[in-house]
Formats: sequence, C-alpha cells, structure tokens
Amino acid sequence: MSHVDLERKRMERLRSFAIAQAQERFDADYPNFKPEEILVSLCAYEEEKNIGDVLAKMPSTINGAPFTVFVVVDGGDDRTAEVARQYPGVKVFEFPVNLGHGVALQVTYRYCVANNVKYCLTLDADGQNDPAELPNILAPLANDTADFVLTSRVLGEDKTSDAVRKTGVRFFSFIVNKMCGTKITDTSTGYRGLRVSMLAQAVDHLIQDQYQTAELLIICMKLGYRPADVPTVWHPRASGTTKKGKNWLFGFRYARVVFGTYSRARRLARTA
Repeated sequence: MSHVDLERKRMERLRSFAIAQAQERFDADYPNFKPEEILVSLCAYEEEKNIGDVLAKMPSTINGAPFTVFVVVDGGDDRTAEVARQYPGVKVFEFPVNLGHGVALQVTYRYCVANNVKYCLTLDADGQNDPAELPNILAPLANDTADFVLTSRVLGEDKTSDAVRKTGVRFFSFIVNKMCGTKITDTSTGYRGLRVSMLAQAVDHLIQDQYQTAELLIICMKLGYRPADVPTVWHPRASGTTKKGKNWLFGFRYARVVFGTYSRARRLARTA
C-alpha cells in the first residue's frame, strides 16, 4: 500500500471517529428522538453571530406540516453550537473538529435516510437565505413535480455586491446545464429541497469535503432525477466573512469539482 493510500485511510478513520463521537453525544442529548418527515438542515462553521437570527425566523410549520430543525456544527472555536441549543426544538449534531461542509451535509443526508425522513431542505446559517421561502421550496417536492429543488438568484434577486460571484453563478450554471441537459438557472446554491429517496441512491457517491453543491446536483441529474428551480432573494452575509476563499481560488476549486464529478457521474449513469 502506497504512502498516499495510507494517508487517505488514516484520514477516513479519523473522520469516522469524529462523526461517531458526534453521534454518541447526539444520541445522549436526544434519546429515542425521531424526526418529522420534513427536516430543515443548517450546516454551520463559526456562525455564532448569525445562526440565532436564522433560527428565530423559522416558520412554525411548512405548508401546514411540522418539521425538524437539524443543525450540524462543523467544529470551530466559537459558540455556534451553544447558540443553536438555546432554541426550543432545534437538534444539534456537533462535530468535535472541523471536517468540511460537504461532510456535514453527508451526515445530514445519511441521518435523513436512516430515520425515514421524506424531504430534506438545506439552507445557510449566515443569514443569506430567508426561511420564509421554505414553503416555496417544498411545494414542487410535495406536488411530485420535482425531486431536487434549487433556489435561484437569477429568477429572483441577488442583493450581494460581488459582480464576479454573480458572473460565476451564470457561468457554472451554463456549464452544468450543458453537461446534464438541464435548464437550471442557479446550480451553485446551497438553499435547496431534496427528496430523501433520491439521496438514498446518491449519498454513497459523494466524496467532496467542500464545494459539494455541484457534486450532488450532477450526480442526481445523471441518475435521472427531476430538477426544478424557484426564485429566491439572496441577502448579503449578516456578519463575518465567507469561508469559501478568494474568488479565483473558489472558482478554480469549484470548476475542478464540476468536471471531476461529471466524469464520475457518466460512469455511474451507465451502471445505474
């Protein structure tokens, strides 16, 4: 076994150990807890100044149905987990160390699959997404007109000021649509609605620690699932700075994920 393979195995075991530690605490904090059929997930890394306002804006129901709020705290050195635990009904799954946004989402997806959740809705913890839009995201799933619903800054309104990021949204949407034969207007949004039966087929094919929005979308589209997009108002981050890095670095890494995932997804589609 090569040094690279040994290092990869070591990291996989450390990650599994960290997740197991988080699961043990979750089970102790919420014994015998069973989530609702609708689960709203926020994956948060050092968002103590923002996550409280997002949780406070959660509706009491989504289209009249109860739902579970599931916060995955991706390590960090601040009070994100403590703040989230102050909100009644919120369930907190806290990693002991930072594992990456992609890993936090994979844990969310696997939790949904294992606990018979029907719909999983994901949004950011930094204040850029308005929870009041959750009913609009759920509707295409509940009406069985889509399996994967994305919010679109192009169909709605982007109130941020970064022109480079706005151009990138349209550019990568063009590339992904050409790859997958779709007509989605915003393929890099993390504010989404997902049918969990779709996730059950896709989750074992997710490998990205970060930049996972395109990975999940491309894999699901290549497996034949139905996408849809709905308008959103995208707000500036409430406070703090993005964890995605400088624009050029984010663009390079995102492009690498898009093309790498497409290559894997083509092989997956042939064997599905």
